Amino acid sequence: MTLKELETLRNQAHDRMYMTGLKNAARIQVGYGTCGIAAGAKAAYDTFVKLINQYQIPNAEVIKVGCMGECAYEPIVEIVESNGTKTIYCSVTERIAAEIVEEHILKGQRVDKYLLSRSKR
Repeated sequence: MTLKELETLRNQAHDRMYMTGLKNAARIQVGYGTCGIAAGAKAAYDTFVKLINQYQIPNAEVIKVGCMGECAYEPIVEIVESNGTKTIYCSVTERIAAEIVEEHILKGQRVDKYLLSRSKR
């Protein structure tokens, strides 16, 4: 690849990562390390993907990420919004994933009872 092609790739990755130019966008990051998978991350991930597609939510993507560093609270899901807000949910089941989509993603209302910071008190 040429330097110009690499710069283009870097810029595209940057824009995607930071959701440049998007309003009301969200990236749903599901912790998919060994501990997350063992705790049920696949079911949570599948539920997020199904509901994002079902509701045809624009500017929302679901991705798998590595270990989130809090094994006792897996499956962990981080919602990163285009305005810079980051919210971390823990012990996310299929039911909780559905609630997060309905309340946080669709209505913009954080679901405080599932926050990692609340569970660690």
